[in-house]
Amino acid sequence: MKIDPKSKADLSAQIAKAIRDAIISGDLIVDERLPSEAELADQFDVSRPTVREALKRLAAQSLIRTQRGAFGGAFVNRIAFEDAYGQQITTSTLLLSMNDVSFDVACEARFALERACAPISAMRRSADHLATMRAEIHRQSQPGLTDEAFCASDVAFHRALVDGAGNPVLSYQLAGAIEAIEPLMNMITFSARSREVIVSLHTEIADAIEARDTRRVDEALSELEAYSKKLAHEVASQRKDKTSTNT
Repeated sequence: MKIDPKSKADLSAQIAKAIRDAIISGDLIVDERLPSEAELADQFDVSRPTVREALKRLAAQSLIRTQRGAFGGAFVNRIAFEDAYGQQITTSTLLLSMNDVSFDVACEARFALERACAPISAMRRSADHLATMRAEIHRQSQPGLTDEAFCASDVAFHRALVDGAGNPVLSYQLAGAIEAIEPLMNMITFSARSREVIVSLHTEIADAIEARDTRRVDEALSELEAYSKKLAHEVASQRKDKTSTNT
């Protein structure tokens, strides 16, 4: 593991990258103990606080864990897909909020990814995944449900559809699409949407998943995408008309 002391990049960031690259390449294996702070400082010819900052960066990425005691130290962590969901969702949310991504672009990406996953889910879904989808449909039908709770239920419904594929890589990749894009889409369309229409489409999706009818699942998801885009355009048009009236 080496760094370039002449580089303008922060030394702690260089050290963190060097250790991360060693983990990815397999030079450092899961549960292996890293050298001590003093040893790493000597190896990279930097101060211990610089090493400590590098280790904090790696811990924040869940790449290492620290243990105290006589047999303590920093160890290479085994990352679970579930543990990485939060980072994927946060990154997706930041990308969408910091860049000028149109509703149609976000909507297209979100449903294209889910339609790609849906046929696998239709073939592999368990009774528990179906039960979750049905439970969320029932929840969405309750008249006293708040907009925030409806959105959370919407996310949970689609999360169950994606997880039904039984593929942790797909679930991880779609975490951002479902749990970052979906709430942002709901924020734009909630004032114009019909819960009855959404519940009806969700029911069609669940029925198709239960029947293992991949064609019907795709069609229902396409209808939901078209409805979402229609709502967004209606909201945008109403806002434009309101702005024109006030000026």
